Amino acid sequence: MKKIAIIGSGSWGIALAIHLAKLGNEVKVWSFSEEEANLINKYKRCKFLPNVALPDNINCSLDYEEVIWGSDIVLHVTPSKFVRNTVQSYKRFITNQPVIMCSKGFEAETLYTLVDVLKEEMPFAKLGVLSGPSHAEEVSVGIPTALVIGTEHEGIKDMVIQTFMNENLRIYYSKDVKGIELGGALKNIIAFCAGIAAGIGLGDNTFAALITRGLVEIKRLGIKMGANEETFYGLTGLGDLIVTCLSEHSRNRNAGFLIGKGNSLSYVREKIGMTIESVDNIEIAKKLAMQHNIEMPIVNAVYDVLNNHLDPENAVNMLMTRAAKCE
Repeated sequence: MKKIAIIGSGSWGIALAIHLAKLGNEVKVWSFSEEEANLINKYKRCKFLPNVALPDNINCSLDYEEVIWGSDIVLHVTPSKFVRNTVQSYKRFITNQPVIMCSKGFEAETLYTLVDVLKEEMPFAKLGVLSGPSHAEEVSVGIPTALVIGTEHEGIKDMVIQTFMNENLRIYYSKDVKGIELGGALKNIIAFCAGIAAGIGLGDNTFAALITRGLVEIKRLGIKMGANEETFYGLTGLGDLIVTCLSEHSRNRNAGFLIGKGNSLSYVREKIGMTIESVDNIEIAKKLAMQHNIEMPIVNAVYDVLNNHLDPENAVNMLMTRAAKCE
């Protein structure tokens, strides 16, 4: 049994809490919301996973020290835009335990990946990233899932595998932290585009082209940023891209679907009710492409849909009528 600290009480944080609690670990969750903490502690429920009962060995607190003190491992699971401020609030309580980033995205102001934010704020800490094709709704009820722990520390890899792995959750490992992070962050943008395609009534041929060419753009940027090419053909690249583009659970795909149906972004944010990482990261991806001087036509098109009033059907036409080129 281990003591697990989870920073963030959203759907993914609670799904991980449920999995780890069922394995007999003592799980403490930090939340910014007293309402969410009360729902977890008194009723063993999570508002983002309303049909799942939480095990008794999950407790929630608004106090960082109470959650982190004495823990064996810390899982960071907040929206990307809150990562730095949250880390600044709890880093003084980190001692020797590893900190594992379980969120996907970038920091808008610096264009950093989230582990890079951790490195800057906690240069003393042992860090890793946990990612892969995993919907909280499925992990929370024990549907078989495979994830990847990315870290340069052998001890962290072994601890995560031993702590997480069972017949419902298989853990692979990799040293390519950058590739894992980029795959997880950029696939949300392609999933948003898949939702738009569904919203305007396009078909399976289009989804296949979008996923395939979207992966090319992700890989192209990833290699320029120092990632290993093969990472993008694995669970945290192609695997995560497939599940996010095609699943009804994907909030990024659902958000894109609503945009494709002609709704405003403000309406979509209200309707989804949770952070839509793809929307927050589209401008970042465009800036990174410019910074590294690479082509990302799908990213550019969806940026114009959201920011320059480009009609989605016109965006598709623009992409389809680009000059012919070798694949």
